[in-house]
Amino acid sequence: MQKIGLIAGRGTFPLLFAHEAKKQGYFVVSAAVKGETLPKLRDVVDKISWIRVWEFNKIFEIFKKEGVKDIAMAGQIHPRHLFNKRVIESQEFAPILNSLKDRKADTIFGAVARELESSGFKLVDSTKFLKEYMPKKGVLTKRQPTPEQWEDIYFGLEAAKYSAAFDIGQTVAVKNKAVVAVEALEGTDNTIKRAGMITRGGAIVVKVSKPKQDMRFDIPVVGLRTVKNLIKSKSACLAIEAEKTLFLDRDASLRLANSKDICIVAV
Repeated sequence: MQKIGLIAGRGTFPLLFAHEAKKQGYFVVSAAVKGETLPKLRDVVDKISWIRVWEFNKIFEIFKKEGVKDIAMAGQIHPRHLFNKRVIESQEFAPILNSLKDRKADTIFGAVARELESSGFKLVDSTKFLKEYMPKKGVLTKRQPTPEQWEDIYFGLEAAKYSAAFDIGQTVAVKNKAVVAVEALEGTDNTIKRAGMITRGGAIVVKVSKPKQDMRFDIPVVGLRTVKNLIKSKSACLAIEAEKTLFLDRDASLRLANSKDICIVAV
């Protein structure tokens, strides 16, 4: 049986990756991060080892012991760890951070990828088994955007691409052709909440990939939690980039969006 390694971060993305990999006959070995990875991942993968975020070298030990060559990274590690004293002073991770020109997501993940590959591993596309979860162009909900909302969607799409190009964030919220919130380290959910506080409802949330998106890591992901935050913030619409965004819990998310008259489109 072919083996694949999984460096698992937050959310349901790692669970879905493992489930789909096993459906295709892979033996899944996971390095899970304490305080980040969902405990129920252990019920999906074949083998799991738990590490602290600063115990970087343990990843090599885990996969070498199991004879794993191909590794995927699924799920984010919270950016707050960039300011964690244990990480900053770690003998394992500190040299990597200190060698970087900046601490943008792509820079950090790129350095991690190089460390893995220099040790004989291959970092594979994190959507390797998940292409069907990346919607094609079209309106996904029952409700269509209004003409005015379409204008905001395309305005937000351009603004989000500018932000993503500088690796600041991949999400923006707009209303009446004004950018009201731009994602940074706080993440998409908090960006949506902030947009709701500013607009008091009716925001259009747009999430895109980076212009030169490396599909091995940090790809755009939305799901049920995203829709719940849209509802809390009284947002009107979510637009995602077609065929480049993972839509997790799609059926449940669309049912909830439809029940609250929120539109979701892939553009």
